[in-house]
Amino acid sequence: TRKAAVPQLPKLPAESLEQPAENGTQQSTLTAAQAQAILDDPRMILVSRTHPITEDYPVETKECGSATAINKTLQTEAADAFLSMQAAAAKDGVDVRMQSGYRSVSYQKKLYDNKTQYYRNKGLSEAAAREKAAAIVNPPGCSEHNTLDTGFADTAAFRWLCENAEQYGFILRYPKEAESVTGITYEPWHWRYVGPENAALLNRSGLCLEDAIAVLQRIAAGETVTG
Repeated sequence: TRKAAVPQLPKLPAESLEQPAENGTQQSTLTAAQAQAILDDPRMILVSRTHPITEDYPVETKECGSATAINKTLQTEAADAFLSMQAAAAKDGVDVRMQSGYRSVSYQKKLYDNKTQYYRNKGLSEAAAREKAAAIVNPPGCSEHNTLDTGFADTAAFRWLCENAEQYGFILRYPKEAESVTGITYEPWHWRYVGPENAALLNRSGLCLEDAIAVLQRIAAGETVTG
């Protein structure tokens, strides 16, 4: 497998994606070059139904899943970060485990097809079954697993992650308030590795990954972004 190179990003304050302007609105302090550097970082790749990846997308993986994990590997840098985070959580008496990691496009296709068939069997039309399935399992090539349930939000592990995951480079990928943007139902168990500096930037902005990418693209194009 091939490993994508990670560019050297400029040192940025975590608040630089959006900051208060004099009139109380938020204004970015990023330059176009800084925004483009973040967009070029492979750790910030957007994978979704509208941004699928190819089956030959280069991924170097490392095992870090628990004994009961379905998919035991993550991209190597993410795996190393996860293992460090897991050790830190353990010191705090919190059990954090990786249960579902990297999935090939073919494996994702199998999951999506199975879920679609489930809804067909429920009497839904082909189009309705696919739409319903896509809200739970992304179509092949459109899932970050190519890179549980909501009860996880009530666990000590979730609370620990909310407080500490950022410093290890992880963000909550599908937050509850962003469902209309991400197209995916709330997944408190789904944490995405973007690197510590990017995680801080996104968390301070309050934006989900889709919205952050859109803002960064506007800044990179030379727009002045306020909000």
